Amino acid sequence: MPFIILGCSLLVAVIDYIIKILVINNLKPISGIDIIPGLFSLSYVENKGAAFGMLANARWVFIVFTIAVIILLIIFLFWKKPTSKLLNTAFILIIGGGFGNLIDRIFYGYVVDYLSISFFPPVCNFADYCVTVGALLLVIYLIFISDNTKKNKEHKNG
Repeated sequence: MPFIILGCSLLVAVIDYIIKILVINNLKPISGIDIIPGLFSLSYVENKGAAFGMLANARWVFIVFTIAVIILLIIFLFWKKPTSKLLNTAFILIIGGGFGNLIDRIFYGYVVDYLSISFFPPVCNFADYCVTVGALLLVIYLIFISDNTKKNKEHKNG
């Protein structure tokens, strides 16, 4: 199962890479397009930081951190071999999205962002949303589903 999860993660990273190539080739020259005026647009942004551009120019910090998280998740996958679909989906999204942005940071020195929603200020990309959704699924799993959560509830009730 870990190899299937890694294969799916690779697919997420490839999809992210293809989208970013399309954005660089088609959106960068024109800088932006309104899809739904006042709500959703595609805007080419070179993000050298994290969310909201925080820690701009800390490229190597992000590279090291991302590699460490990906390695830890892969070690966990092979060590525990989780069977939860929710947990495996979270890992696919986090590893794939993390790897997608890692590629940008290594080769460009910044992350290519392009999705702009009016009520959510930062411009993001597919990989960002994958990592975000994956992290939310991981939190849901840890709080409501994991064996440790069940053991704690049984201990309190017992």
